[in-house]
Amino acid sequence: MASEKESNGRKESVKIRQRKLSDGTTSLYLDIMHNGKRTREFLKLYLNEEKSRADKEYNRQIMAQAEMIRSQRQIEVQSKQYEVLHEFKTNTYFLPYYREMCEERFRKDSRGNWGNWSSCLRHLEAYCDESTTFKEITPEWIKGFKTFLDNVEKDNHKHASEKGSRYYQGLSLNSKHSYFNKLKACINKAFEERIIPVNPLRGIKGYKQDETCRVHLSWEEVVKLDKTHCMYPYLKNSFLFSCFTGLRKIDIERLTWGDIQKFDGFTRIVFKQKKTGGQEYLDIPKQAEKYLGEKGKKDELVFSGFKYSPWLLLELRRWVLSAGITKDITFHCARHTFAVLMLNFGADIYTVSKLLGHRELATTQIYAKVLDKKKQEALSLFPEMEKNQDK
Repeated sequence: MASEKESNGRKESVKIRQRKLSDGTTSLYLDIMHNGKRTREFLKLYLNEEKSRADKEYNRQIMAQAEMIRSQRQIEVQSKQYEVLHEFKTNTYFLPYYREMCEERFRKDSRGNWGNWSSCLRHLEAYCDESTTFKEITPEWIKGFKTFLDNVEKDNHKHASEKGSRYYQGLSLNSKHSYFNKLKACINKAFEERIIPVNPLRGIKGYKQDETCRVHLSWEEVVKLDKTHCMYPYLKNSFLFSCFTGLRKIDIERLTWGDIQKFDGFTRIVFKQKKTGGQEYLDIPKQAEKYLGEKGKKDELVFSGFKYSPWLLLELRRWVLSAGITKDITFHCARHTFAVLMLNFGADIYTVSKLLGHRELATTQIYAKVLDKKKQEALSLFPEMEKNQDK
């Protein structure tokens, strides 16, 4: 079970070796001699103690697998492919590498985005194990993870209905879209860092994100909120400021007076988006200026006291209800409101995309679809006509 060949006076060989383990099994590995250097490749194949005919048959099949791998390595050595593949770090363990990316996101990203990375990690830990290396991340492995996402919740999270019967709840399409994209980012990074020689994602389609309903306020409802008392002024000011600027809550939380400048007759915000990391220059309308309040020092927060939380969400909904608005409103609905109002008042979609800080125009087009739906609903307002009685 070995092959040797002379290359430039040096012996080239690939041999199967065995190593006895404490549990009684025998580990198989390859002893590779190439360019005068010896390396080992552990195959994760194990022989059982032969106590029965079944053990002998099992070991025969394992040895056949080992021989197939040995033959492939021999071909690589002789055709110089091994030297190329050896430049890459395919033996890097996958899960520790992914966890390191999670740590990076924890330091840089919003908690929401980091939460998606963390949730994906839990699914990856269930799908593979700690010994999985990038050598095993093949197109088939990736397709297997997609199948796993399609079925994991159905198998592992059962709920009892009121009648006592069992039903299964799967992951939402958007969750699967998000988790697959996290895996995709990890593999792409490994490819860029020359851990793997070929990107296994080629030709594999991800999940198409579902178009969720984006709740927004009408202009009349924004006016109502402006006239309605809120127990916490910083909540009212920050929410309505977002309605007139489209700023995300995380960017509003971090906004300081040093970020606010005067430019060409407009009040301008100069800031770095927390989500995208992009430097933004945002002119704001005069209607938004009144919610800024009295100017403070450069390093002071504009909306001091505003820190988004479940408690603040509850207060937001109480304020909205007191204005007679029954929509299911979250703080992010203010951003949706800004986008829809801008389009409704005649701004072109490209400009709105820039105001929102979107990198892709397709992200903004969902708001145009909201307006199309409103137009279609308007067309249905025509009353039914009586049937023509003429003959």
